[in-house]
Amino acid sequence: MDIVDSATRSRMMSGIRGRDTKPEITVRKFLHARGYRFRLHRKDLPGCPDIVLPRFRTCIFIHGCFWHHHKGCRFATLPKTRADFWAQKLKDNVERDRRAQEELLRKGWRVLTIWECELKHPEAALTALLGQLESSE
Repeated sequence: MDIVDSATRSRMMSGIRGRDTKPEITVRKFLHARGYRFRLHRKDLPGCPDIVLPRFRTCIFIHGCFWHHHKGCRFATLPKTRADFWAQKLKDNVERDRRAQEELLRKGWRVLTIWECELKHPEAALTALLGQLESSE
């Protein structure tokens, strides 16, 4: 049983954004401050990557640990209500991510994934990202 009524739950769920999230903005500001220029949410690429660096043929996905079911992460929990529904939904999300990544790799793009939990302490994650981008220059 849910702890809030359905109208409240609906309002809460409608407030969850898919774009311009705090983790995404953190990465964008970091890259822009270091001189990287990018495109956002290119719909012509599989999976509509959050950040695309065309010059480096690199796509960056910034995944929420819950929605993309980050394996081994404490934030990737399964809700207790409607567990079957959520298990299937999260499984489908993971499968869709895998297919998009494979297609991008097949098309010659490099794919990087940053997880929401990594950005709780952004210094290490963003330094690693910078290292990956510089290795491709």
